[in-house]
Amino acid sequence: MTERLHTRGSRTRGETEEASERTDEGLSCPECDGQVVTDEEHGETVCADCGLVVEADSVDRGPEWRAFDSREKDEKSRVGAPTTNTMHDKGLSTNIDWRDKDAYGRSLGARQRQKMQRLRKWNERFRTRDSKERNLKQALGEIDRMASALGLPDNVRETASVIYRRALDEDLLPGRSIEGVSTSCVYAAARMAGVPRSLDEIADVSRVEKAEIARTYRYVVRELKLEVKPADPEQYVPRFASDLELSEESEMRARGLLKNAKEKGVHSGKSPVGLAAAAVYAAALLTNEKTTQAAVSEVADISEVTIRNRYHELLEAEDGLVA
Repeated sequence: MTERLHTRGSRTRGETEEASERTDEGLSCPECDGQVVTDEEHGETVCADCGLVVEADSVDRGPEWRAFDSREKDEKSRVGAPTTNTMHDKGLSTNIDWRDKDAYGRSLGARQRQKMQRLRKWNERFRTRDSKERNLKQALGEIDRMASALGLPDNVRETASVIYRRALDEDLLPGRSIEGVSTSCVYAAARMAGVPRSLDEIADVSRVEKAEIARTYRYVVRELKLEVKPADPEQYVPRFASDLELSEESEMRARGLLKNAKEKGVHSGKSPVGLAAAAVYAAALLTNEKTTQAAVSEVADISEVTIRNRYHELLEAEDGLVA
């Protein structure tokens, strides 16, 4: 009897069946000629009848990671790129590189370049089979461009893409431009994710007018029944403070000013961007940090007059301070 052929007295047939096992067809137990199964959890090949361990320390050829749901499994899998809503075909199609080079970085010959050009052309035609896919491809490209220009994270791009897909499926686009709807989706997604951008900032990177963006945004939110909360001025403070290179103390002071203003009702009917900009300016002065109304105006994309007006209102609402 070899060393590999030993029995495990503590394991019964019932316990063996409860473990993750699979039957090894073509193999039988050398002792009792019973059925042999592989216990993947313990890395052993065991006889289901007598409990003889035929082989131990087998190599686990599966992945080294574990997944507890299908989404986590897709994210961890290394077989191809994960699907994404930011591409019209969800990233499942083939992409042909625009550079005319082979896998070793060497330039292709003239005939190979012509062949690759034809392949790219036909690949593009197959990727967008109808007008709906062409519409979606153009819109998602606009969303990606605007999100990059605004410095928005990937989750906002994904949310904006999902909102646009819903608008397209529910036939909300007739009578409205692709750019207008895609811009409103970016605006809504940023607010839903808690990283809002002002309408002026959105209009600066869009190809449509501010009035059309606002009108389309209200229409999309109403028709799709999106739950978009009013923008909180405090959500703008970290970005403004970071752009102005202010300290954490100033940021916390600005948040305190805004909380006090909300308690006193000063924020009602006021632009959240204007309040946030004024709070950052006031906090910088109160903590003896150097900044100007012009610098805050440039960062917040709002006029200096608005900053001055909101600044006085915030100080008047603060206990013990005189404007």
